[in-house]
Amino acid sequence: MTGGAQCSLPVCSWSTWSEGVDAASVAASAATIMAGPPASSSIAQLRRLLSAGSVFVLTGAGVSTDSGIPDYRDERGAWKGREPIQYRDFVSSDAVRRRYWARSMMGFPLLARAAPNAAHHALAELEVRRALSLLVTQNVDGLHHSAGSRGVVDLHGRIDQVRCLGCGALTSRATLQSELSVRNPDFLPVNVPVRVKPDGDAELSEVDYQRFELVDCGACGGILKPHVVFFGENVPAERVKHAMAALEQAKALLIVGTSLMVYSGFRFARAAARLGLPIAIVNRGVTRADELSVLKIHGNVGDVLREALR
Repeated sequence: MTGGAQCSLPVCSWSTWSEGVDAASVAASAATIMAGPPASSSIAQLRRLLSAGSVFVLTGAGVSTDSGIPDYRDERGAWKGREPIQYRDFVSSDAVRRRYWARSMMGFPLLARAAPNAAHHALAELEVRRALSLLVTQNVDGLHHSAGSRGVVDLHGRIDQVRCLGCGALTSRATLQSELSVRNPDFLPVNVPVRVKPDGDAELSEVDYQRFELVDCGACGGILKPHVVFFGENVPAERVKHAMAALEQAKALLIVGTSLMVYSGFRFARAAARLGLPIAIVNRGVTRADELSVLKIHGNVGDVLREALR
């Protein structure tokens, strides 16, 4: 699809859109990232887009970094540390499950303590002002809900819930945390460094995971899994269908705090482009949708959104 998209933004000339964005174009766009604070004209353009209403918002890990939760990637979209656990490995290997739950036991307290920051509160305020049609988040930390947002789709689930792969029962992650701690009181020496990922998975070194004791489902004895979508696992179809239906009725797409390197989020940018919707991006680094956007603001997402609310 080439050209033709119309909107009130002065930068809304539409560049050629293709079915995919290759690695070379993503890398090239990294060189165009703006330095310094965003220009007032860019904030004004974002403010106009929001004031028009019916904005579909897609958020990622960059929204929660000011809450003390690390992100997965650097400003050029490269992984920080090891890649996350794969679904097929978790379900097929007892050793992998021991490793995951041991690391999660150490990392979950950081997510449990996290509080919403300026970005979460700004998006909740935009919902109150009826500027948003739907907020879809790739984050599993639940902080949009804590900030007061109500129209939220947790695309990748919630880390504060646990699901049994046998009977499907949902239980509290906090309750499981207590059980894991009781069964493994001396698992990790106090001097072992812990680096936590956005899903609560802590990177540990020189640890004997085989001595970690797992907790099974209290109802059926089945395998417990955090109620989140692992890499290699499909997002539930009803979530995608609901989000896509809202996007089709939206006036614009606003992407906040995500590189969109994962297809489950990038699909919404592709769909918005097919629909001819203007796409605005607020992020600290390169995104996979940079070439599809009519407005790109590089900066702290909380600061930018708070300024746009004025």
